[in-house]
Amino acid sequence: MKDLGALMKQAQAMQQKLTEAQAKLAEMTADGVAGAGMVKLVLQGSGALVSVSIDDALLTAGEGEILADLLVAAHADAKRKLDTAQAEAMKAIAGPFGGLPGFPGLS
Repeated sequence: MKDLGALMKQAQAMQQKLTEAQAKLAEMTADGVAGAGMVKLVLQGSGALVSVSIDDALLTAGEGEILADLLVAAHADAKRKLDTAQAEAMKAIAGPFGGLPGFPGLS
């Protein structure tokens, strides 16, 4: 029974770490860049768009479609970076519990 009690304590500690990590992950940010830096944006860990920077050259008549494509590409870049960073952070936190139920996305 001692082993089960120790395992339960370890699981509770892991749950606390997971809760703390989720709060930190929500505050994490990732930069997305497209068009050789002509469009830049920042996403928060929650997925919220924090800022957008657009090169003045794209703000001319007839560049709307290109600008729209670059915004989508920059968002995809930031989202990919954010997902990768969050997955790595969660794997580090999960440790030996990485594949267990209750730790989704860590297997």
